[in-house]
Amino acid sequence: MSRDMMANFELYQPDSVDNAVDLLGRFGEDGWAMAGGHDTLDWFKDRAKYAANVVDLSGIAELSGIRETATGIEIGALTTLTEIEQSPLIQDRYGVLSDAARRVASPQIRNTGTLGGNVNQDTRCWYYRYGTDCYRAGGTTCYADTPEGQNREHCLWGADRCVAVSPSDTAPALVALDARMVVRNADGEREIAAEDYFVGPDIDIERMTVLGPGDLLTAVRLPSDWAGATFYFEKVADRNTWDFPLVNIAAAMVVDNGTITRIRMAAGAVECVPRRLSVVEEVVTGSPKDEDTAALAGQAAVRGATPLNYNHFKIPLLENLVKRAIRDS
Repeated sequence: MSRDMMANFELYQPDSVDNAVDLLGRFGEDGWAMAGGHDTLDWFKDRAKYAANVVDLSGIAELSGIRETATGIEIGALTTLTEIEQSPLIQDRYGVLSDAARRVASPQIRNTGTLGGNVNQDTRCWYYRYGTDCYRAGGTTCYADTPEGQNREHCLWGADRCVAVSPSDTAPALVALDARMVVRNADGEREIAAEDYFVGPDIDIERMTVLGPGDLLTAVRLPSDWAGATFYFEKVADRNTWDFPLVNIAAAMVVDNGTITRIRMAAGAVECVPRRLSVVEEVVTGSPKDEDTAALAGQAAVRGATPLNYNHFKIPLLENLVKRAIRDS
């Protein structure tokens, strides 16, 4: 495989969402929407993926920015992670998303990387990224899920031929906030719950989101229901900078007189999609926010986990992150 030598492609730079949707609809499977370009250009340089037509979204002003709405906040898909990290509005009302954005990669990448790009990035499994003919790439083998496979970063739940995980830091925060993803195509606009936006290999092994040919994520809407709640985000990675999560955790909860009355919690890098921890939510709702509840939550979080050869450590790691999310938020 020839690395760092991109194949030729046609570059289009629309100045409106309508133009972008028109181009993507026209190109279909041969079109590729590019935001900040970090994931896109890695694929193209490694020649592991290719598109004949690349639609550069960076010139579309309406895809950027953070706006108040009657029901909460709308964030354009092209809004940079630095803008989200530093936004006083998001810090004040939806701090878990600001904290998640702050933990993505490095300052240089956050300056150009976008929210849409972060949630839509493909998995980082090195077998897949480096061009092997694995299931996700259309082959008949999962090289990570073999006796000799290197699967330290892979999943505890949701395996279906593929054991790769969602690498996004912002995705669990969006699930915890019950965000709505706004998608446009030639047929119009639709909203999709963040929890349903990501798909596992049992649904489509060659995609990680519901986006199909011609679809474009234009915005993310955060409902006012969780504005100003008690938030928690934590990411564990091999390095503090420029690294993907081994496990991350995002929680939004409402506490009344020391009792947890409402909560949403999601974990990343443990499943092929951001994992909604519904069992934890059921266990702790109506319980005091204390050490005992935290311990029960941690135990509930890891029920049914099926580790691979080299990722057993993720089970106690997730358990402890959930305990801290309840106890320390």
